[in-house]
Amino acid sequence: MTSTASSTDTRQGQAAEAQQPSWQQRLRRFGYTAPPRTDVRDRLVPPYAEPSPRLWAVLGLRHEVAERLTRWSGWGGPLLVTLLAGLMRFWNLGSPKAVIFDETYYAKDAWALIHRGYEVNWDKNANDLVLQHSGHVSVPTDAAYVVHPPVGKYIIGIGEWMFGFNPFGWRFMTALLGTLSVLLLCRIGRRMFRSTFLGCLAGALMAVDGLHFVMSRTSLLDGVLMFFVLAAFGCLVVDRDRARARLAAALPADADGVVRPDAHTAGTTRLGPRPWRWTAGLMLGLALGTKWSGLYVLAAFCLMSVLWDVGARRAAGARHPYAATLKHDTGFAFLATVPVALVTYLVSWTGWILSPDSGKGGYFRNWAVTDGKGGNWTFLPDWLRSLWHYEHEVYNFHVHLSSPHTYQSNPWSWLVLGRPVSFFYESPLPGKDGCPSDAGDKCAREVLALGTPILWWAACFAVVFLLWRWAFRRDWRAGAIACGIAAGYLPWFQYQERTIFFFYAVIFVPFLCLAVAMMIGAILGPPGSTERRRVIGATSAGILVLLIAWNFIYFWPLYTGTSIPIEQWRSRMWLDTWV
Repeated sequence: MTSTASSTDTRQGQAAEAQQPSWQQRLRRFGYTAPPRTDVRDRLVPPYAEPSPRLWAVLGLRHEVAERLTRWSGWGGPLLVTLLAGLMRFWNLGSPKAVIFDETYYAKDAWALIHRGYEVNWDKNANDLVLQHSGHVSVPTDAAYVVHPPVGKYIIGIGEWMFGFNPFGWRFMTALLGTLSVLLLCRIGRRMFRSTFLGCLAGALMAVDGLHFVMSRTSLLDGVLMFFVLAAFGCLVVDRDRARARLAAALPADADGVVRPDAHTAGTTRLGPRPWRWTAGLMLGLALGTKWSGLYVLAAFCLMSVLWDVGARRAAGARHPYAATLKHDTGFAFLATVPVALVTYLVSWTGWILSPDSGKGGYFRNWAVTDGKGGNWTFLPDWLRSLWHYEHEVYNFHVHLSSPHTYQSNPWSWLVLGRPVSFFYESPLPGKDGCPSDAGDKCAREVLALGTPILWWAACFAVVFLLWRWAFRRDWRAGAIACGIAAGYLPWFQYQERTIFFFYAVIFVPFLCLAVAMMIGAILGPPGSTERRRVIGATSAGILVLLIAWNFIYFWPLYTGTSIPIEQWRSRMWLDTWV
């Protein structure tokens, strides 16, 4: 009797437990929908979307021609968008013919690195001499104390080496990397969204973003940093696809040819060599060698990549995906990224390391043989101890930097464009420096590091959409884009008392553009939508994109330093904090 009662209680307990709603069911009230059950191969590596046959019918194209256009569009579309971006970025690149904002540091540091292998102290009137003599000036030998690693300055120096020590020369490589970053974003967006249209849209949005545009035409380090971060992200996205395809190929198929999840295969399959992950480590090392803020991106991207492996093994049927990933993937993921990045960073200091330690080399190069003599670490090479001391001093500088600046801003204001940075400003008189002779009053000529307002304000909504999509639809794309934004943005909230600037945000501009493109894709409607839904969605999305393009054109004079009457300049100061 006791045994029967116990059995009955157990069954009742199991039934009650089974009736409890799962986390998916609980989330349905917030809009969660479970993905439809399909062939595992399609879940691991979804196919690319193809244009509707109705489009080709409207255009009157034959089936063969339509197929050829679809095949070519994967590269043709991104290349066309990149061509447009490049024409805008290289147009009149040498204007203003001046050393603007922090070009006063990086342009000269780059020239010194190319010629000396380390940065030097320049005379106070060096900028005027460089412009007056077309860069034909002698390079000092007295080492300078600088607070950023050398990679970005070497990149700038390549342009100076090719085209001379002049504004066009020191802006050439940032313009080139800015243009190539548009191509990268088109291809990354295409791969993530499985849509050539949305990928090209993301690239086009970045092509007309004012902040990205200005940073592409100025020899500052942040544009270089943005390129390497985006390249690393792209490498990891490709690695994700390759790894999942390899896992899908290992899964067994049933008698009907349908691939089903398999716990043993998903939990034990090794994914083999992953060169794209190693390349990502190299790109992250170059990012770290440009600015230390790349370290946060390194940590975030490594975690994201491991979570992608967990998701792949779970989708393939692994019963313990975290354990399987820890056993088969995490160690190799670490080796392919962190050590590679650190070695790349160390190699970037080669010019400083090879400079003499007799006091005639780089700054602090002789520290180990002078002030650093003795101690517990003398078994290490002198150059390594000197470099470590240098890095420690730079760290102290960064965390305690609090000198007030006219254009500094709090990161809370960045997404809403609270305080842009004026890189250059002049007030030419009528008839001079492009100011119309009939202007009546003086003109304004400014280079303003300001994002395209409508694009950034739309991005605020897109970020909220991302978080909802990631939390309640479990969309990996939303999570990946949010990770890119967070890695470039959130670390600055630790340093709200530090002197920081809005243009640091260029590092996550590509991810904002991906977010807006993803939101526009949702506005357009999912596959299978009714024609009425498609028309409404296409109209709404088209209006938003046209407004963003118009907004960029409207602010074009402020992005390029074009002289405009002062009243037109004032009409573009939409917020008081922009002045």
